[in-house]
Amino acid sequence: MTSLSDAIHSGALRGNVLASACPSRDILKHVTSRWGVLVLIALQGGTKRFAELRRMVGGVSDRMLAQTLQTLEEDGFVRRHDHGEVPPRVDYTLTPMGEEVAEHVRALADWIEGNLPRILKPENSPAETA
Repeated sequence: MTSLSDAIHSGALRGNVLASACPSRDILKHVTSRWGVLVLIALQGGTKRFAELRRMVGGVSDRMLAQTLQTLEEDGFVRRHDHGEVPPRVDYTLTPMGEEVAEHVRALADWIEGNLPRILKPENSPAETA
């Protein structure tokens, strides 16, 4: 019996993010995580080294940045290039598919930034409960 993941991978089915067993949920989680979004946006400017990314993405720990880069690399969105030098020099860049997904998350981030005053208006706050 073919699994849902195998059927999607083969092209027989399209992903369905609303289905609990669909692997697209994991990919969505990786791409839309706080650090995933920010790393994808930071890499839109071109190839970056780890320390550059850490400086650009305010508040991310080394551990979380490394984990996020590894996950995005496993998903095929980020390419890691180890130059094999001492001291170690490793660069990260978006793959063509990474460029595509970065455009989408950038559009969402741009919308949020552009609408921030409207979003933060008091009438958008949850009503106080008595």
